[in-house]
Amino acid sequence: MSVSPAIRLALLPHGEGLPLPAPHSPLAAGADLRAALPEGEPLELPPGGRAVVPCGFRMALPAGYEAQIRPRSGLAARHGVTVLNAPGTIDADYRGEVMAILVNLGEAAFRIERGERIAQMVVAPVVRPSFELGELDATQRDTGGFGSTGRG
Repeated sequence: MSVSPAIRLALLPHGEGLPLPAPHSPLAAGADLRAALPEGEPLELPPGGRAVVPCGFRMALPAGYEAQIRPRSGLAARHGVTVLNAPGTIDADYRGEVMAILVNLGEAAFRIERGERIAQMVVAPVVRPSFELGELDATQRDTGGFGSTGRG
């Protein structure tokens, strides 16, 4: 098993009192992110609506890593609430507040309360390829696009 990187966090005033990002089960890949909304001021996300929801902290990822902000499957399945730009990417040189862009694709309004688990964050290594021009080798699929490899 590889060594896990240490991620330094800085709490923002509106994030105080909320749990730090953490996996919800022992083998979970993602760390749950919570809504750092003001106490008693829930966010109502109407059907078709979207909102940038603060998570109440900033972080310093090590060079060579990114954080991906992903939907929570339970919110997507039960309410149609998902991360709009999934996965959202946080680069190692970003030092602003971590936030999740949520969208309600469901049929009913969805209420987000302070401290609610709204998304998950997966930290992953980044490969930075170099790009160069040249001839491409042919493959069986070649230029076949969407759906070109069949239905199943």
